Amino acid sequence: MTYQSKLEQLEQKKTACRKSSPARDRMAALFDEGTFVELDMFSAGEEDNAGVVTGYGSVEGDVVYAFSQDVTTLGGAVSKAHADKIAKVYDLAVKNGAPVVAIFDSNGAKLSEGPEILASYGKILSASANLSGVVPQVSVVAGSCVGISAMMAAGSDVVVMAKDAELYFADAEGDASAEAAMAAGVADLICDDAEAAVKAAREIITMLPLNNLSETPVWEGTAPAPAAIDDKTEAADLFAAVCDAGSVLELKAGYADSAATALGSIGGGTVGVIYANGRLGRKANGKIADFVRFCDAFNLPVITFVNVEGTCTCGGTKTEGAKVAAKLAHAYADATSPKITVYTGSAIGSAAVSFANADIRLAWPTAVISALAPETAVEFFWHDKLKGADDVAKRRAELAEEYAETEASPYTAAKASMVEDIIAPANTRSALISSLEMLASKRVSRLPKKHTN
Repeated sequence: MTYQSKLEQLEQKKTACRKSSPARDRMAALFDEGTFVELDMFSAGEEDNAGVVTGYGSVEGDVVYAFSQDVTTLGGAVSKAHADKIAKVYDLAVKNGAPVVAIFDSNGAKLSEGPEILASYGKILSASANLSGVVPQVSVVAGSCVGISAMMAAGSDVVVMAKDAELYFADAEGDASAEAAMAAGVADLICDDAEAAVKAAREIITMLPLNNLSETPVWEGTAPAPAAIDDKTEAADLFAAVCDAGSVLELKAGYADSAATALGSIGGGTVGVIYANGRLGRKANGKIADFVRFCDAFNLPVITFVNVEGTCTCGGTKTEGAKVAAKLAHAYADATSPKITVYTGSAIGSAAVSFANADIRLAWPTAVISALAPETAVEFFWHDKLKGADDVAKRRAELAEEYAETEASPYTAAKASMVEDIIAPANTRSALISSLEMLASKRVSRLPKKHTN
């Protein structure tokens, strides 16, 4: 065979391997135009691409690794060759400190390979887990995502699902839809289709640093349109009022309504924003704690707005509530990224302690910061003032209001050094920008340990 004929043969084989497929189209959509470089194209022959397309490219100029399962080849079945291709993606991501985007669309494992497939699954699951907290990992569930693949997807930093996709661990009765995954706190975003889901993953990657040692992305932020805010403002409107225009991306919007979490930018820098509003239960505490840990892994500033009346068992036991509250307090205490807390309304009981673990604590004049709810505090401390009242309920309400405006006021909290400043709601954005600039060079050294527990 001549040199020229070998070149022609190479082009023929590449053309055969590059046959159009949803998996390949999704990879092209993820990366900047013309930057996708495929890896291991010939790993399983030109007629069988091992059911997965792997490679790297640029997202807004930064290197990102990715794999996209190809459901048109053997149903995207995960075989040893399939797993080996994915494992190489993770290996390169470790060496180069670059994010990984995983696009899942497979009907499961190639069971005919027997125990060998279990070893292959273990290899990629371990690789994904070892990268957690080192580089951002975003999963896109474009079709079916089952078994061990569902474990991998759920273990990533952000899970984006197409509306018609399915994610489940075991083939049992129950709802495996995207809506069910959101309701269970597994999915972070639901998009109309796979194309929109890939686009959302690309947007998320641009908001995050390349790895846990990289600087937070900074760009020219545009101030939002002026909007009146107060302690009754909904989370979405509050985030929009303090973050740069058009930058807010809420995560897990359909899970634990009393807690809202989102990525956004303030003054051009990416931040994580949280609004704890109402009574926090197991789901809300877990949602906030997980988000704080995610932000802290990549040194994203955490801004928390607090209007918490107390806790609820939400179907659990009183004893369980202590463990759940401890998880939240632990997350804030353990985080070393810049932390700013804004008390907008009530901060009662454990909320007054957990969220207080911040570098800067601001309060609106409407804040009520107390170990006990004012109504309860009246019974404990001012019970004598109820004696002789013609209308005890009315008198109790009056005393509770008085307690909130005196003993539990933000001014009393400031005297005890529980808040650094009391600001008008309209000045919140400017106060946050000033605080973020001051905390930009924050460094914290921890005691030597393997990890928190």
